[in-house]
Amino acid sequence: MSNISVVTTVTFSSEVLESDIPVLVDFGAEWCGPCNRQLIVLKEFSEKYNSEIKICKVDIDDSAELATTYRIRSVPTLILFNKGKPIHTKVGLSTIHTMEDMLTLLKSSN
Repeated sequence: MSNISVVTTVTFSSEVLESDIPVLVDFGAEWCGPCNRQLIVLKEFSEKYNSEIKICKVDIDDSAELATTYRIRSVPTLILFNKGKPIHTKVGLSTIHTMEDMLTLLKSSN
């Protein structure tokens, strides 16, 4: 899965909340067609911005607690975390340009 880490309820805190760099988390499910298409875009984004941001994937069926905690009502949902806090959410299939815009907003807010 290239530079994309699969995280679960057990590893979420150490991989996402305690990360030294911003983390873009993709909440999705194996049965979700748009989620599978989102993964292709995430791979491209991770190859381009690997040094600036960490990319993680959460399967909402395997980690239902996380889906509840972050109020995931539709998949795919992207949440950008910075310093352990969710700072931007995008629901639905996202383009690489949308992800780049999220990264730009993060940089401008720092």
